[in-house]
Amino acid sequence: MSEPPRFDRGHTDDLMSFLAASPTPYHAVANAAERLEKAGFRQVAETDAWDGTAGGKYVLRGGAIVAWYVPEGAEAHTPFRIVGAHTDSPNLRVKPRPDSGAHGWRQVAVEIYGGPLLNSWLDRDLGLAGRLSLRDGTTRLVDVDRPLLRVPQLAIHLDRAVNSDGLKLDKQRHMQPVWGLGEDVRDGDLIAFLEETAGLDEGSVTGWDLMVHPVEPPAYLGRDRELVAGPRMDNLLSVHAGTAALAAAAGRGPELPYIPVLAAFDHEENGSQSDTGADGPLLGSVLERSVFARGGSLEDRARALAGTVCLSSDTGHAVHPNYAERHDPTHHPRVDGGPILKVNVNNRYATDGSGRAVFAAACEKAGVPFQTFVSNNAMPCGTTIGPITAARHGIRTVDIGVAILSMHSARELCGAKDPFLLANALTAFLEG
Repeated sequence: MSEPPRFDRGHTDDLMSFLAASPTPYHAVANAAERLEKAGFRQVAETDAWDGTAGGKYVLRGGAIVAWYVPEGAEAHTPFRIVGAHTDSPNLRVKPRPDSGAHGWRQVAVEIYGGPLLNSWLDRDLGLAGRLSLRDGTTRLVDVDRPLLRVPQLAIHLDRAVNSDGLKLDKQRHMQPVWGLGEDVRDGDLIAFLEETAGLDEGSVTGWDLMVHPVEPPAYLGRDRELVAGPRMDNLLSVHAGTAALAAAAGRGPELPYIPVLAAFDHEENGSQSDTGADGPLLGSVLERSVFARGGSLEDRARALAGTVCLSSDTGHAVHPNYAERHDPTHHPRVDGGPILKVNVNNRYATDGSGRAVFAAACEKAGVPFQTFVSNNAMPCGTTIGPITAARHGIRTVDIGVAILSMHSARELCGAKDPFLLANALTAFLEG
């Protein structure tokens, strides 16, 4: 029996605000934490001893967040229901020596992160954001959300064959943005500018993790505003939906049969192998410490994980009207058709038949339709944190998401209904 939906078009409006306010993984987890704080969650430090009290808690580590809600009376062996996602997106990231330039142009040296569609970053007004590490050991978020940089494309007059032969971009030579004029390139100029922007003392910044972002805000698109165009939907759309679902599930309090969890990791786009990635120890440490804080043993931990299910939520490919032949002929996910179940028999996705049943039950409870995605046999299949989570922690994992176009572009496209359909399905899953 389906329940009334928790989320509607207002969820999509809020997603657009979340995307605009989260130009980096560090900003994304800070914004997710702020939403959870309003729902009664509190931050716990990994260096502190944890107690087994009921309620919502979360851990922040770099660009990752793990949050969970312990219902009153939960036993040490109570299983978890986990929504997994990732906070990072392909982009351009600032190098250790950022100040460069040539021929009267001042430029910022960048490195390519993940697998972006490089052409989508050309001729866009770009801002700069990230995390500054200070001399006193603290960190500060910074966001220059105005036109600051631009990667200018070569004029067609100097590349007459570009439309017939295709655009060919060298990652080192062609992707360095300009940000001013001047022959005298001085080391330290960019960081000095950011120190001034952030209101910090000169010379106080000793480390940085900075990345470029398009400053054009998310927008509804189309005659009937039935589409959403915006940056970083892969995969902040899932982070936002998972945060909303966890807060909603926590409102059920002692009625919850499981412990709902949100695990949003960094570094998915380059393999997840970091202390904040899905292939790192963060999630396992949090789950284990939660069991032990409630007086549990290794046996309780094993029992809890044996009954745990994770939905790995990430974006997938909607059928493209101009390239339908690139898709499997019998699997054509459509935008606004509901979340997709992602299947690959070679375990690029973690879904199996039993996992499908779990997701189908959650969608039925939420009154949400769902679709299935399978890659064309002649096309390579991407992967997610799903198989990593299943293998590392030994828990049943199901790969799902929202179907979009222009994945890994600086600006992606989804249906306006799909974000809140996903959030409703995730809420039903977390509530069990």
